[in-house]
Amino acid sequence: MPDTLHIDADGSFDAASLTGGWAVVALDGDQRMHAASGFDTGLSNNTFEVLAAVKALSWIEAEAAGRAVTVWTDSNHVVEGCRRWRAIWRNNGWKRIDPNLRARRRSIPDAHLWQQLDALLQNNSIVEVELCKGHSGILGNDHADALARNVARIRSLEDDQAVNRRRRCQRR
Repeated sequence: MPDTLHIDADGSFDAASLTGGWAVVALDGDQRMHAASGFDTGLSNNTFEVLAAVKALSWIEAEAAGRAVTVWTDSNHVVEGCRRWRAIWRNNGWKRIDPNLRARRRSIPDAHLWQQLDALLQNNSIVEVELCKGHSGILGNDHADALARNVARIRSLEDDQAVNRRRRCQRR
């Protein structure tokens, strides 16, 4: 569809600090309509990939409701989660069920994010989530990747500086 809005969503994660960034870039043709990024704590890169998708869908709901949209991500986890797993998880009460009836139900990592993403996708049925190759020269994906990495790096540096200031104050 030529009138389809394209949104790239990406996440970045630093395992050492358990922090990361997310970013969203909305392109209408070649024109950038919106760009946003943020920083948070989390357990894995997948957390920030899912969070970026949630932020993208939240923006769509607020600013582009009713419009055909393709959300591009380089995360197979997000694509498969949106296409297959979320329906299964929703039907299982947001738990993973083992075929062994004696086994415990296991929680889903980032279930709260998946529940938000599921609700947003149900409200925006003409939104498609598609996989794109990361770090391959795709303008929107590269821009989202750079934003996510930069916000994570800057915030990590700010946190390091704050820790160093506290240490200097404690020594006095």
